[in-house]
Amino acid sequence: MSIFVDSSDAFASKPAPTLEHRSAQEIPMWGRACSRRGQWPQLTLCALLVLGLTACTVGPDFQKPQTQQIAGWSKPSKTAASQTVAETMDERWWEVFHDPKLSALTQRALTDNLDLKLASSRLEQSRAARQVITADRYPNTAATGSYGRKRNSGEGLSDPSGHNGNSAFNLWDAGFSASWELDFWGRVRRETEAANATLEVAENDQRSVLLSVLAEVAQDYIQLRGVQSTRAVTEENLDVARHSLKLSQLRLADGVATDLDVAEAAAQVAAIESRLPALEQRQSQLINALSLLMGEPPQALHAELSTDAPVPQTPRQVAIGLPSQLAERRPDIRRAEARLHAATANIGVAKGDFYPRITLSGNVGSQAMQLSDFGSWGSRTFGIGPQFSLPLFDGGRLRGVLNLREAQQQEAAIAYQQTVLRAWHEIDDQLTAYNASQLRRDSLAEAVRQNQIALRTAQQQYVEGVVDFVNVLTVQGELLATQQQWVESSTGVSLAMVGLYKALGGGWESVYPVGEMAQR
Repeated sequence: MSIFVDSSDAFASKPAPTLEHRSAQEIPMWGRACSRRGQWPQLTLCALLVLGLTACTVGPDFQKPQTQQIAGWSKPSKTAASQTVAETMDERWWEVFHDPKLSALTQRALTDNLDLKLASSRLEQSRAARQVITADRYPNTAATGSYGRKRNSGEGLSDPSGHNGNSAFNLWDAGFSASWELDFWGRVRRETEAANATLEVAENDQRSVLLSVLAEVAQDYIQLRGVQSTRAVTEENLDVARHSLKLSQLRLADGVATDLDVAEAAAQVAAIESRLPALEQRQSQLINALSLLMGEPPQALHAELSTDAPVPQTPRQVAIGLPSQLAERRPDIRRAEARLHAATANIGVAKGDFYPRITLSGNVGSQAMQLSDFGSWGSRTFGIGPQFSLPLFDGGRLRGVLNLREAQQQEAAIAYQQTVLRAWHEIDDQLTAYNASQLRRDSLAEAVRQNQIALRTAQQQYVEGVVDFVNVLTVQGELLATQQQWVESSTGVSLAMVGLYKALGGGWESVYPVGEMAQR
């Protein structure tokens, strides 16, 4: 274990203190401790302390990777109703929809979602694993005690009782032992650094789960409202189709329509009705999906969510932050950086294995055959001294481990670059999708308006006998199709905004710190 007073953490290292750095009050104390004549164990210990305080740390120091930054986000079309702006992003982005139900579901998911609880459990495991590794920085101490009723062989090598095996004896034994590896080469410090970085990987794994849960709740909720809007449009068209059927039946009774008109009108009613069961099924599936995200059984939210509500709409301006902030927000980039950090520190651990390991160990205790003598000055035992080990020949195992760690670091560096590049592409794709979905929605809104005018005109002309009923059915079918497409595109705009915020990595920062998440 290191004998240094080491205040470094996993991301920065400070030079080990030397005697020149110590205060004037401390130097005389050291001088007195090391100048006592005849006290060679103390001299040896002082020398080891001085050597330890001036030791180095093997292996490369981690440097935060520098990646190429883009100048700015893709520019949205000026004709889009909602514009993205490079301003500070609202961390609680789901609240920009101004939908109280969505905000309430999000808060419930943060409390009850089972994936988040699993991620918190895995983070706790990582913290415990780090504690196991970093324990090597400190002395290992133990207290022992025993009592035994024994009898030794009279023909053996020795009998501590002095009875030559003729009678039994008691043996009382107790002691205290300690050992401490002197981390001259920084191997243990590199292990601690790697453990800290590995813990950061686990923290960002949890952030990724949180980010996914936030996005999934919003996406399922928006799709649910989209399905309900589609069902409402379908039911409106069903009413129109039934009205057309009654109209054709009346005209048939008056002798101005044919059985063909009535059959076509009835077929239109049945065709529209056939769409409703699929929409009900989809609604049930989405409610179940939200129930699962809340940690609830199937249909637990049916009464709460089955009532129709509009699709949450996007604001006129969507703040998406600055490109330079991306690496601090996206958990996958932070995770890739932490993995690179851990891989770099592991090179130092592998290099440290080439150097000698020196461990200070000692024990004190008491041993006696009579309880009355136990603890007396004559029953004392002690032992103290350093232990030394140096690898001489291992068949290339240590060299192989070092080569492996260096290759792993190279892989981690490439993975980091790939993660950042993939993030830029994902954001650019989401920006394009958000812009395109708005333009499509606006065009379909105009198509719906024109089809509504066309249907009213066709119905009037059919009543006047100008056109056949086929024209009415054709226009009504086109109106239903464009209305459903408009609802889908309106839903797609909101979904695209959720996808954009997920790609930007926002949302996890404002909920609660990772440490609090791990305690849930």
